[in-house]
Amino acid sequence: MTAKSFQLFVDRLSKRLQEPLPGRSAQALMAPKPISDKRFEEDPNNPARPGGVMVLLYPENGEIYLTLTKRPVYTGAHSGQVSFPGGKVEKMDRDIIHTALRETEEEIGVANSAIQVIGQLSELFIIASNFKVYPTVGILKERPHLVPDPREVTQVLTPSLTELRDLERRSTKTMHFPPYTIESPYFDVEGEVVWGATAMIISELIHIVDEIY
Repeated sequence: MTAKSFQLFVDRLSKRLQEPLPGRSAQALMAPKPISDKRFEEDPNNPARPGGVMVLLYPENGEIYLTLTKRPVYTGAHSGQVSFPGGKVEKMDRDIIHTALRETEEEIGVANSAIQVIGQLSELFIIASNFKVYPTVGILKERPHLVPDPREVTQVLTPSLTELRDLERRSTKTMHFPPYTIESPYFDVEGEVVWGATAMIISELIHIVDEIY
């Protein structure tokens, strides 16, 4: 992929993100089963906390890549899972985009000034942690020099869009969360199981990419 063709991709994606998004229909393709409308709806008596994540895309060797992080093992709902760089909204954040930019710099060392924000994907409610996540789509001109924060990131994964669009790299896994058992679709990324909200966000991204690319 040349610089010109990557810019064409960015222009098309930017334009598409300003139009109505596929949202739930695309997210649901990678949602754990059984699934119901409650999966997407927060409890009005217990409002979800807002969080921002960064869907960071960059070109290298003719391909387009995105950046994912693996969390360390800790006492919490998302221990050891793969996610996008991001986190909860803090008081100093100007808006949800600033949250995503700030967290990206803190977690993997990519400076805010290097990222071109071109739009957002659909929000997604996360039941396990009662968060409502707002994904921001950011662009880098080249592969970044990543500096993971060891307190928050144990590994950085960089799958290409080609890999993520490959149906052979998707499967389903039975997961047990007593008293519940779910069948969760997932992406196999560098041997890691990428499932749940992260997989659902990727699903919407891929749906849009398939429209324009």
